[in-house]
Amino acid sequence: MWVEHSVRGKNKFCRTYSSSPCHQSFRACCAAMEEAAAGAGAGAALEVVVFPWLAFGHMLSFLELSKRLAARGHAVAFLSTPRNLARLPPVPPHLSPRLRFVSLPLPRVDGLPEGAESTADVPPDKIELLKKAMDGLAAPLAAFLADAVAAGRRPDWIVHDFCHHWVPPIAGGHGVPCAVFIIVYATFMAFLGPRSANAEHPRAATEDFAVAPRWIPFPSTIAYRRRSEAEWIAAAFRANASGVSDMDRVWRLFERCRLAIYRSCDEVEPGMFALLADLFQQPVVPAGILLPAVIADGDGERPETLRWLDNQPAKSVIYVALGSEAPLTPGILHELALGLELAGVRFLWALRRPSGMFSAAIDAVTDDDLLPAGFEERTRGRGLVHTGWVPQVAALAHGATGAFLTHCGWGSTIESFASGHPLVMLPFVLDQPLVARDMAERGIGVEVARDEGDGSFDRDGVAAAVRRVTVDEEGKALASNAMKLREVLMDQGRQEKYIDDLVEHLRRYRGCC
Repeated sequence: MWVEHSVRGKNKFCRTYSSSPCHQSFRACCAAMEEAAAGAGAGAALEVVVFPWLAFGHMLSFLELSKRLAARGHAVAFLSTPRNLARLPPVPPHLSPRLRFVSLPLPRVDGLPEGAESTADVPPDKIELLKKAMDGLAAPLAAFLADAVAAGRRPDWIVHDFCHHWVPPIAGGHGVPCAVFIIVYATFMAFLGPRSANAEHPRAATEDFAVAPRWIPFPSTIAYRRRSEAEWIAAAFRANASGVSDMDRVWRLFERCRLAIYRSCDEVEPGMFALLADLFQQPVVPAGILLPAVIADGDGERPETLRWLDNQPAKSVIYVALGSEAPLTPGILHELALGLELAGVRFLWALRRPSGMFSAAIDAVTDDDLLPAGFEERTRGRGLVHTGWVPQVAALAHGATGAFLTHCGWGSTIESFASGHPLVMLPFVLDQPLVARDMAERGIGVEVARDEGDGSFDRDGVAAAVRRVTVDEEGKALASNAMKLREVLMDQGRQEKYIDDLVEHLRRYRGCC
């Protein structure tokens, strides 16, 4: 069963690249499809279903895309589970008539904690069970589509996430095309590569992921430097508790989806979208960076964190946030805290601890144990640790903030672009190490020194990186480079053009079955 409720406030590609007879003439095939589809439904409003993975970084990115589509007059149905929909931020009232939220109940799976509906609700070792539970949404999705078709509201598209390999067959049964929306660093997808490239150039050993893939046709440093990072990405190619490897999910999707949409743009990743189109033999559409708006205080009380920033000198504070799902331990948090203390700078630390933050073995750690004894007393006056929600976009945009200590999740990195802050970088998993390497090469940030094997770091490494960015002369050059990138990316007209181009792709190719 599915439940609908409201919340406040270029071409067709060959289905399977490796086996299709036309994969060698991809561009000619695309041109023929484009000519056949040109003019179909031009200017018509679209019915779009969006279906993100159960992680808030994903859900919020899909929400930003949804709002931009709704703002252009298109109808959007946002699908997720009840608890996740209840935790989303309010939608601007003028968009509510065109943006509806549909609840799909998450099935129970043995071993998954009671009430867990997002990655923020589970420890890292349970995330694969969450994928297994999400796979159980196939039947509710099929029922939702059947009802929509019966009611005369057949969606023009389903835009879904990386792990929904079962969506395209269901959607295809109802005559609905699919597009995958990739919210991570586009370069990361080039590193992963399509099934065909991995078959031609297999990567079996961990060391294989420490060098740039052979299918990257230009000199590149795209690779995982540390063994711990390479081991993590190598595991994505192996089957897990969900029964399907992450890479097999991704490959099945790309082989069945008509379009690939990326939360990125040419200004950030020049040349990458043409490479991805060639690699995956599929049209690629950058949607822009989809920056969220800074929400005004309105009639409510100004958050404590912003009031604290109000009392700090301009550009004097480093904002610290490692997301809500980083694989942290008390030891990591202690070294980070002591490093901030040693650096002697002002800081605002958004220390969010959802229930899934730690492994099950240490999940009983209390909030008092998260930080070294006496840390808050010793840093009182120049530092604030806040364990509740922090309005990150507003904190980064605040005049008192001058730098950002980040895990380099793509969403957080994009938010830093809007404020032009230099970065102190502490990446962990996924695309984060690749993002950090790119930002360092651009002269925008400095990575905390780590052990090349296990990725560990200490307080001295934290302090040194923080001072390089916020105190030393090097920081001025980093800040200048960050501001130059900001000037390019804050061209609102250019960013809106990316969405207009996406809409044109969706209009043009919705009927190319």
